[in-house]
Amino acid sequence: MAKRLKKAQELVDITKKYTIDEAFTVLMNTATAKFDETIDVAMQLGVDSKQGDQQVRGAVSLPNGLGKTVRVLVFAKGPKEKEAQEAGADFVGSDDLVEKINGGWMDFDKAIATPDMMATVSKVAKVLGPRGLMPNPKVGTVTMNVGEAVSAEKRGKLSFRIDKAGIVHCGIGKKSMGAQKLKENFQTLLAAVLKAKPATSKGTYLKKLAVSSTMGPGIALDVAQAQNAVTAAQ
Repeated sequence: MAKRLKKAQELVDITKKYTIDEAFTVLMNTATAKFDETIDVAMQLGVDSKQGDQQVRGAVSLPNGLGKTVRVLVFAKGPKEKEAQEAGADFVGSDDLVEKINGGWMDFDKAIATPDMMATVSKVAKVLGPRGLMPNPKVGTVTMNVGEAVSAEKRGKLSFRIDKAGIVHCGIGKKSMGAQKLKENFQTLLAAVLKAKPATSKGTYLKKLAVSSTMGPGIALDVAQAQNAVTAAQ
């Protein structure tokens, strides 16, 4: 084990469930890699991901962005193409973008499409889908309001969804943003996930909660304290 990681692990009490403030203080001390590490959140939910009526997904605008430049691609034509460009989209087009993506090009972080372009977008669904980049109306990336959607993505809109194990895993920013801004992003994401609880979900919804940096150990949070903090802040 690398000395750096071993030292970081020694800072984390694996028997303890940390408050939000405690967790992010420890997190800043364990993220010691030479690059600006991403801060990740993992939430284990009490839902059955195999059931269609227990899917958890959504999108939320983080108050402090993601600490990085978000490259936005838009599938649009005509006036909507111009609207996307004026809003700051990095790439705008239709069949030409499909051809580039099928050729292996993937130099973008988010994809948006107008509804009339979805037949075209479906040609790259097998490429975009597994990467979580397929435009979807449920998270606001299939819309006629492309200018608004581009601006939201540029500011730091975060999409989330459960995986097959019922876990939501998201990056909420960079270490360089500092503990306070990262805590604010964390609480905003947690509030959105709690709000997205399916009506058919029974029993404990939020089971486990942890934060970590790219190269650091996981830090378990006190679920009840985190939920109460979010509720109090609303």
